[in-house]
Amino acid sequence: MDTPDLEIQLKTLPSQPGVYQYYDKDGVIIYVGKAKNLKKRVSSYFTKNHDYGKTRVLVKKIADIKHIVVATETDALLLENNLIKKYQPRYNVLLKDDKSYPWICIKNERFPRVFSTRRVFKDGSQYFGPYTSGKTVHTLLDLIKGLYNLRTCNYDLSQDKIEAGKYKVCLEYHLGNCKGPCEGFETEEEYNQSVKAIKEILKGNFKDSLAQFKGQMKQYAENLQFEEAQKIKEKVEVLENYQARSTIVNPKISNVDVFSIVSDESYGYINFLQLSYGSIIRSHTLEIKKKLDETDEALLGLAITEIRQRFNSNSKEIYLPFKVELGEGIKVTVPKLGDKKHILDLSLRNAKYYRMDRFKQMKIVDPDRHANRIMAQMKADLRLSKEPRHIECFDNSNIQGTHPVAACVVFKNGKPSKKDYRHFNIKTVEGPDDFASMEEVVYRRYKRLVEENQSLPQLIIIDGGKGQLSSALKSLDVLELRGKIAIIGIAKRLEELFYPDDPIPLYLDKKSETLKIIQQLRNEAHRFGIEHHRNKRSKTALNTELETIQGVGEKTVVELLRHFKSAKRVANAKLDELEGVIGVSRAEKVYNYYHEK
Repeated sequence: MDTPDLEIQLKTLPSQPGVYQYYDKDGVIIYVGKAKNLKKRVSSYFTKNHDYGKTRVLVKKIADIKHIVVATETDALLLENNLIKKYQPRYNVLLKDDKSYPWICIKNERFPRVFSTRRVFKDGSQYFGPYTSGKTVHTLLDLIKGLYNLRTCNYDLSQDKIEAGKYKVCLEYHLGNCKGPCEGFETEEEYNQSVKAIKEILKGNFKDSLAQFKGQMKQYAENLQFEEAQKIKEKVEVLENYQARSTIVNPKISNVDVFSIVSDESYGYINFLQLSYGSIIRSHTLEIKKKLDETDEALLGLAITEIRQRFNSNSKEIYLPFKVELGEGIKVTVPKLGDKKHILDLSLRNAKYYRMDRFKQMKIVDPDRHANRIMAQMKADLRLSKEPRHIECFDNSNIQGTHPVAACVVFKNGKPSKKDYRHFNIKTVEGPDDFASMEEVVYRRYKRLVEENQSLPQLIIIDGGKGQLSSALKSLDVLELRGKIAIIGIAKRLEELFYPDDPIPLYLDKKSETLKIIQQLRNEAHRFGIEHHRNKRSKTALNTELETIQGVGEKTVVELLRHFKSAKRVANAKLDELEGVIGVSRAEKVYNYYHEK
């Protein structure tokens, strides 16, 4: 039977919650999505105008649609997650099964062993985790080992074998790390009391163990068994220290999952904190690469399902920065203040730090990816039609109205390209006139680039407000480059950006990377311009001083500078060196002038 065309398929879709799958002409699954209402959601792909290019491409490639109706929205979330991991469609964010996380296993056996493992078996044993790092597992196991005397051997400690005297105690017993259940020195009931306490610690509940140890310590002290009491006191301190490190919120906040998200043009970073008895027992950040310009709500919804599955979380309450539909049976809280807001802020800070760390690593390991991300971010922030791979920034320097000069600095892929920097001495403008100077410099720069057939920048930044920007635009108009190169002006208040023909400035977030690069450009242009201005002033001052010496004319000054290269070297020259260039009489005048000073 032939597949019906898309129009018929769209008309016959049910208005029920479910999962939809898009296939291309070759029958390859290219996208999986969930919906509260399949008919509305799938139809929107074909009726909306999509701003994002990849979504338009996806829609063009859809040749067949399949759907699965489910009972609830929660079921749709889980099914979508499983299908994405199974088929890894091209246009979905990538979710991979990660089974390499460590667990803590309490073995299903008499006198259970407690150990770490990366393999989970359905043998009746209890598994706690998975944990995001091996270090956390080792810390917990060390804590448990310090508090409770558990066996480490793998003997089958069945009652009949113990009674038959099949085993002998090992070194661990003599070291005081095990109480010798293999020879019947510890009863199963006593051992299981320790195991029960360990389970509570692994759930994040330290209260019961602390109360038990404090009771024991008091009893030993009353019986004058001070050595035993000291041992218990040390265990209490270990437990309290560990608890102090993990408790950061109100102990009443128990069995809660916290999620937050930060994102940029290409990636979303979702942090997960799991709370139990007021303690953070797990923290994990998931990085997701965007495929179809997904919103933060869409990414967070997908990540919550994925992380809760991965870490086997059944918490009934979730704290989020904004509302996300997660189906029935889960209470979503958006905290505004107090302890709940404090823990949400902590999660957000974790996500931000993770993102910053990834950026630092990216700069070292994959500089191209770092540059691509920065360029995509700048394009979006500055409302540009192209990525600003090549940026030029202009600055005028005419301190005290003398020696007007200008600087042009060049950034390529977000980094300074110093070999492309240029200085300009103002030629056609008399006196300090910043607007006319900017007009001249921009005209000279781009007239030359056009004549020499060199590549033009994607963005010009003018250090100045509306006036300076208008002057630069006049030159671009003359050269017929307006519209071919984006141009903006920066006011003295750095966060104000002016655009041609727009009286209202654009304001960027003060912490944005785009603003940091613009700030770096302007500072570099200012530094480069001031440096040239200072050199020019110094040179002029020295040259003028040579001409003021009695009996030394212009011709003599030229001869001296041609030989000694600078006025400073002339001032430091010996008499015989000067005589060799301009003769005895004039050499004495120059030498005496500087040495009498």
